[in-house]
Amino acid sequence: MTDHTDINNVPEAVAVPKKRMRFSVVWIIPIVAAIVAVGIAVQQILSKGPTINIVFKEAEGIEAGKTFVKHKDVKIGQVTKVKLTKDFTHVVVTASIDKSAAGLIVEDTKFYIEQPRVSLSGISGLGTLMSGNYIGIEVGKSTKAHYEFIGLEVPPPISIEEPGRRFILEADNLGSVGIGSPLYYRRLNVGQVIGYDLAENGRSVTIKVFVKAPYDKYVTADTRFWQASGVDVSLGADGLSVRTQSALSVLIGGIAFETFGSFGDVKPAAEKAVFNLYGNRTEAAAKIEEVVTPYVLRFKEGLRGLSVGAPVTYLGFPIGEVTSVRLEGDMMTGDIHPRVDIVIYLGRFVRHMKKVDTAKEMGMSLQERRPTVQRLVDRGLRAQLKSGSLVTGQLYVAFDLHKDAPRVKIDFTKSPPELPTVPSGLADLQEKLQSILARLEGLLKRADEEVVPEAKKTLEELRGVLKSVDTTVVGKDAPMQQDLRETLQEINRAAQAVRGLTESLERNPDAIIRGKTQEKP
Repeated sequence: MTDHTDINNVPEAVAVPKKRMRFSVVWIIPIVAAIVAVGIAVQQILSKGPTINIVFKEAEGIEAGKTFVKHKDVKIGQVTKVKLTKDFTHVVVTASIDKSAAGLIVEDTKFYIEQPRVSLSGISGLGTLMSGNYIGIEVGKSTKAHYEFIGLEVPPPISIEEPGRRFILEADNLGSVGIGSPLYYRRLNVGQVIGYDLAENGRSVTIKVFVKAPYDKYVTADTRFWQASGVDVSLGADGLSVRTQSALSVLIGGIAFETFGSFGDVKPAAEKAVFNLYGNRTEAAAKIEEVVTPYVLRFKEGLRGLSVGAPVTYLGFPIGEVTSVRLEGDMMTGDIHPRVDIVIYLGRFVRHMKKVDTAKEMGMSLQERRPTVQRLVDRGLRAQLKSGSLVTGQLYVAFDLHKDAPRVKIDFTKSPPELPTVPSGLADLQEKLQSILARLEGLLKRADEEVVPEAKKTLEELRGVLKSVDTTVVGKDAPMQQDLRETLQEINRAAQAVRGLTESLERNPDAIIRGKTQEKP
């Protein structure tokens, strides 16, 4: 039997609607917090400046989260991390910079740790005693961003914003100057030394100086710089010379500069122009001569007291200087004598002359000047050593006219030509003294041969006279002796009578008035 299911008994399907969830107020708080967090994150991302790394040799007083980065005493960032380099020789300081100061972080920007310092230029960083050390910044001029830097050991001596110009000086040695040493112009402090270094060849020193505006315009191509450190004491043919720049330069050293006259272009020198640094003002003030003529002098006397740089004069006027003092000759023959090399500056010679065409004289060649030199020598022009100072004993070369000097022909084929000389006054005096001594020696020798025998004869005659006097005058039985004894006896009797009279007056004082009283029998 088949089982049939009643389709009518199947239950009808009914659609059940989905239940809706109700919105709860509790969800508002996390949603708002999330929105705020996202906003803060976005704001931090949008306002965050660059992060930089600075490598210092040491990081004294630098702490993460406490030390600030400042520019013009305004906080522009903060240190976030301090760690050692991989080789443990340096310190890497990580700092976060404000976005507003991102434009300062460029390729040539410099960073340094500001702390109390005492230097030649003064005391700096005293404010950090209260606020603590901070990282200072010297803004560069580049426009290219950069984020890795090597920190400076000390702050830059001159701010890049300071108006003025930098120059480079070359010297044989550093002397007593250092970073911060003052720079003087006519005794005014107008700048300072900002750095120095040894030249690449190791034979000189380069010194960097900064001259403040507006004094930098007085530095021209012809400006001379010299060491103004301490006390400049020099002993020369002119005697003792003492010069000082200022009390400060005596203590910490310094450099001075000046333009002596107008030698040429008077326009201000270019930035980083190179100048020579002279040892003192005298060397710096020496005029650069355009026409220089060398000559040789040979003397027959010692040259002690004559040094390189000693003046050469003509009739008392300076016309040149000594360039070399040495010996020359033949060691085999033993003919060795002093040699002095000098230079004559035609400009100085012509400057002392009136009614002379200076341009024409300065333009003449050595060949054209030879007749003039020979005429002067024919008139007696001779070189002579003279003492410039009795205190120092320094000598100089003096050209004067000696009319009695023998004629000399100059050999202009030699280079340099030799000019004639005469002995100095001291040497001439020595020659005269030697001549006098020779004459005295001759006289003494002649006296020993001729005068002494005659003197002996005279002495014998004198002895005879003295013997006669002894017999007639001084002898015991001489007549004069008998008369002398009788005279002495008479004097003795007179003295006894006077003595008796004196004793009588003492006994009878009135005897002078009354006379002598008759003695009673």
